[in-house]
Amino acid sequence: MKDHLSDHWKVYAGFAVAAALLFGVAPAMLSDFRLNLLGKFLCFGIVAVGIGLAWGRGGMLTLGQGVYFGLGAYIMAMHLKISDAELRGDDVPDFMQIAGIRELPGYWRPFASPVVTILGILFVPTLIAVLLGFGVFKRKVKGAYFAILSQALAAAFAILLIGQQTTGGSNGLNRFRSFFGLALNDPVNRHLLFYIAAATLLIVVALTRQLMYSRYGELLVAVRDQEERVRFLGYDPANVKVVAYAVAALFASIAGALFVPIVGIISPADVGIVPSIAFLIGVAIGGRTTLLGPVLGAIAVAWAQTSLSENFPSGWTYAQGILFIVVVGFFPAGLAGLGALFRWRRRKPSDPAPTGDIDEVSTTKVGASS
Repeated sequence: MKDHLSDHWKVYAGFAVAAALLFGVAPAMLSDFRLNLLGKFLCFGIVAVGIGLAWGRGGMLTLGQGVYFGLGAYIMAMHLKISDAELRGDDVPDFMQIAGIRELPGYWRPFASPVVTILGILFVPTLIAVLLGFGVFKRKVKGAYFAILSQALAAAFAILLIGQQTTGGSNGLNRFRSFFGLALNDPVNRHLLFYIAAATLLIVVALTRQLMYSRYGELLVAVRDQEERVRFLGYDPANVKVVAYAVAALFASIAGALFVPIVGIISPADVGIVPSIAFLIGVAIGGRTTLLGPVLGAIAVAWAQTSLSENFPSGWTYAQGILFIVVVGFFPAGLAGLGALFRWRRRKPSDPAPTGDIDEVSTTKVGASS
């Protein structure tokens, strides 16, 4: 009982420290430019939390999260462009006028409403993920086949966007002036966007922790490790996987929606294969089976890419790939696993060594409670 209360206090203390760093230390220590850059990295951290749940806990190698990130981002971008056009008294956004488009496309019109926009960000990618998940997992598609399928989906989505004049083509959508009535050139509002991203990340981490340590979390790990045994115990692994995949899609969509006003642009280059793999690399480096590892890994990789690519633009991609290979090949639990290994070395010699999945829940526990 005492250990249980101690664990709870450690969790609360961890969230308190994170909130203090994000809401107190970061705004006080960083310039407006750096704070905005950190807000961008926090969006990647939100995506990483979902990937950690689906891949780290569920064993689904999701190489296509750029699709759901892009859906949320483009829905938000369409609303912002419509709002900017209304402020100018125009019927269509500026880039459509240049392209000779005089009437707002039908699929744009619902997103003139802020309420519909928010509902679209929350439900459109989630529904697509549920439908795709049922279609894939019910047919027992998994492993490399699922990874290739999700990656092909990201490639197709990016190609589709490039060919659409009504979404800005390869240039994407940019030059946003307002965010739900707030001027984006105001430093106060830029700080507010950072706070929204930080609060969203903390909420997403808290919700994911609840999922991980619930009975559903046990089932998800059991499906990852012994799918046939879980089916023998009377559970449908496809249903368990769909939930995790849909939650990961929801988180990616929310991150994309926040990315747009923070960064000021969304284009096919931000939603295709390369960014989808970049999301995955951050999660792998941080530690895919842990709660905070994906977040810290995603932020670290994004920061490194921004910093090092300025000095080594052609070498960063190779360094990123080598780092991913080294981590997956020699440190499957990521950097978070190094901490677990260090703690194990300080224990008694009779204690068991940590495995690659340091917080694995066995299927025996699930079977015993059935």
